[in-house]
Amino acid sequence: MKIKITGKDLVATDSIKEYVTKKLERVQKYFDDELDVVVTIKTEKSVQIAEIQVNCKYDSYRAVTETKDLYASIDKDIDILEGQIRKTKAKKEKQIRQDSLKEMSMEMSKQTVEVEDEIIKTSYYELKPMSPEDAKLELKNSKNLFLTFVNIETNKVNVIFKLKDTKNYGLIEPEA
Repeated sequence: MKIKITGKDLVATDSIKEYVTKKLERVQKYFDDELDVVVTIKTEKSVQIAEIQVNCKYDSYRAVTETKDLYASIDKDIDILEGQIRKTKAKKEKQIRQDSLKEMSMEMSKQTVEVEDEIIKTSYYELKPMSPEDAKLELKNSKNLFLTFVNIETNKVNVIFKLKDTKNYGLIEPEA
């Protein structure tokens, strides 16, 4: 961990440097890679301001607090940074879990698509006696592609269907 401590209108003493280094160990435990930390301490009127910026390989975190005590400002900054880091890590872990679940469900769906030569859906409907012209009108007013009915002229089951040109119809009648 590379730490750069800068003081504006305030001298960064060895005790402040040791305190910051010790407190930053709480942040270091969340990362495997090298961290670059920039700490700026300054005094404005009667308040002590501590600004800590943590840069890692992919993310950057920043906290600024001001209190009457410099050590309290540093403590607050560390708490804020730790919260930001935990929140970011939790989001990333959740995203990774969701991505792996999506992959698993996609693999499962690929496996279930392989069903062939099976009856997978059954629909029930009532056969109505009607003329082919009435059946054509009923099919025209529905979203279905075909309609099964009992032909009142022949008393046999017929099927009327829409042709691919969507303008004409076909009729299926049994011979015997």
